[in-house]
This record gives sequence, structure tokens and C-alpha cells, in this order.
Amino acid sequence: MEKVVKIKRCAAVVKGGRRFSFAAMVVCGDGKGKVGCGYGKANEVPPSVEKAVKQAERSLAAVNIVNGSIPHKVIGRYGAGKVVLVPARPGTGIIAGASVRAVCEAVGIHDVLTKSFGSTNPVILVKATIEGLKQLRTRDDIQRLRGVAL
Repeated sequence: MEKVVKIKRCAAVVKGGRRFSFAAMVVCGDGKGKVGCGYGKANEVPPSVEKAVKQAERSLAAVNIVNGSIPHKVIGRYGAGKVVLVPARPGTGIIAGASVRAVCEAVGIHDVLTKSFGSTNPVILVKATIEGLKQLRTRDDIQRLRGVAL
């Protein structure tokens, strides 16, 4: 499942006028715990989206999901962006902005509360969200890593 988060237009002023190029931010996921993001640039929109999808599929990362939500509260940071993800009860839905929502839907999370701080740039928020999701550990993972029963 691919979702285009943002398409940016950049103008370079040349002798004959302006030359436009496009950059696309795409989130890709399987809906079962894998998510990745890609950023592609080209002179037209469709090639930039294709490049971004290709990069997103290469950068898929595994995420721990428990009953359609996340196992615990986590803070993802990337650059000046900070995203707080809090687990929610079934039926809550995805309470998030557009870019964080795209990541949560792509990874297969159905119930989560989020809040973003700092940067409002969609590219930064997507990367911060993915960084936060990569930090998630289930109770079983922690027990195995520490060698103790919780």
C-alpha cells in the first residue's frame, strides 16, 4: 500500500522563465507491521512518485504491533520534529495529522493517539514517526533480552 504524503514544487529561474521540478514523499507499508518512506525528485510528478515508491519499498522496517495498537508510549525524533505516539483502546481510531496518519495506516495500526511538536514539515514528521515506531518493543522482546520475567 502506497500513500503520497506530499508533493513539493521547486522553481529554478532560467533565461526563458521558470523551470519547475517536483519532489514527492511517499509512505509504503504492508498493513501487517512493515513500513518505509521514500523521497523522489524529478522534472514531472509521476516519475518523482515512482522514484519515491521504489525507495520506500527498499527501506521497509519491521514494527511491533499489539492488537491493532502499539505496545507502549514512544517519542520519535528526527531533526527539529518530535512525534509522541500513545497506545489507545480498540475503537479509538487514528488520532493524528495527515503525515503521521499515513504512516500509521500503512503499518497497520488502527488505534493510536499522537501529537507532533516542533517542525510541521511532512517529510520530517514522517521520518520522526518511523523512528518512533522502530523503537517499539513488546513485553516478550524485553523479557527475552533481559533474561527475566516481567
